[in-house]
Amino acid sequence: MGYDEPGRSGQPEPTSAVPAVGVDTVLEDPDSEPGRDRFGVHIVWETLLLLGFGALVYLVWREDPALLRGNGLRGLIVDVVGLGLLALAAGLSLRTAAVNLAVGPVAVAAGLHFAEQSDRGVLVTVGTAAAVAALGGLLLGLVVVLLHVPGWAASLGGAAGVIVYVEQRSTPVLVQGDYDPLSTAGQLFVGFAAIAVVGGLFGAVGPIRRLVGRFRPVADPARRRGVAAAVATTAGYVCSTVLAVLAGALIASADGAVTPAAGLDWTVLAVGAALLAGTSAFGLRGGVFGTLLTAASIGLFLAYAQARGWTFSRWAVGGVALAVGLAATRLVETYGRPASGPVALPVTPSPDTDVNTGAEWSVAQHEPVGDWPPVMPAQPTASSTDPWGSRRWETGQRTWDGEER
Repeated sequence: MGYDEPGRSGQPEPTSAVPAVGVDTVLEDPDSEPGRDRFGVHIVWETLLLLGFGALVYLVWREDPALLRGNGLRGLIVDVVGLGLLALAAGLSLRTAAVNLAVGPVAVAAGLHFAEQSDRGVLVTVGTAAAVAALGGLLLGLVVVLLHVPGWAASLGGAAGVIVYVEQRSTPVLVQGDYDPLSTAGQLFVGFAAIAVVGGLFGAVGPIRRLVGRFRPVADPARRRGVAAAVATTAGYVCSTVLAVLAGALIASADGAVTPAAGLDWTVLAVGAALLAGTSAFGLRGGVFGTLLTAASIGLFLAYAQARGWTFSRWAVGGVALAVGLAATRLVETYGRPASGPVALPVTPSPDTDVNTGAEWSVAQHEPVGDWPPVMPAQPTASSTDPWGSRRWETGQRTWDGEER
């Protein structure tokens, strides 16, 4: 009986499962939780934000309808876009799990630069400030990823350096140019909404979502997260710093003057708005329309408070938004992570399993086996006769045992 050669016994040959390498495999984080994030919590949260936005529109219309038409509406839109750009800057850095706390001071510094140099032209002034901001964001990102230090600590150091630049001025600076953002309020809002919504849609795609948030720690926070995480985090710092420059220039052009200040109140307001929009404080997770709805709601609330004669500082509004946003983070992390399913355990084949087909051998039992006797049957008493004696095989007298012999 010979051995069967592989492929000739009629049985399929054992194959090793090799996963296909595709785009999802390359972009996915091997250390992250397996499975897709649940997006239902963002839908529910953004529905609540939409209801709050609708309630604020009603309150503003009831208090002062002029705020929602004509120049009042244009001014409100410009304020919403300025705050929204700051919230986008903070939210983008939060998505990369390396928050940029320098967005507020950068916005104030950009506003001062725009006020002093806007007579040279809007594109030149804003372009120069954006180039410097991109370089600063690149340096900040390299510090974070090369030294692998917390983003909040590194960006706080960067904010201190920007505040030193701001403190070189002691009096408010008037805007020198003649650019009026109210004339382009509609275009500004469409551009901001497109950036916010399209960015949220890209962030909802699983591989992109995990690639952007790859710097998020999974076990030891000091463990390096790889080249992909470093590139995404650095790009996040560059983009968030540039967005802060655009926000500062827009706010300065709308106010007509810029007062030198540390700008950390803008940081608190921006981070609070980003968290309130549904972006997780731990990074990675976020919604689609949250930033747009949150910026519009805060802008409406500030307009309503001004119409009622109330006075709220940015510290107070930002602190409340931050507190509610932290509760939203808990909801997002609890109900947004991948659903836990049954864990597949490796199956060890039993000795009765065919190694080629995986089928088990079975022995048919026709009748049940009866009980074994409790003791062995009694043995007969041993005879004193030697069984191997000389007469064992003889029945008669041997002929050669006669007396004559």
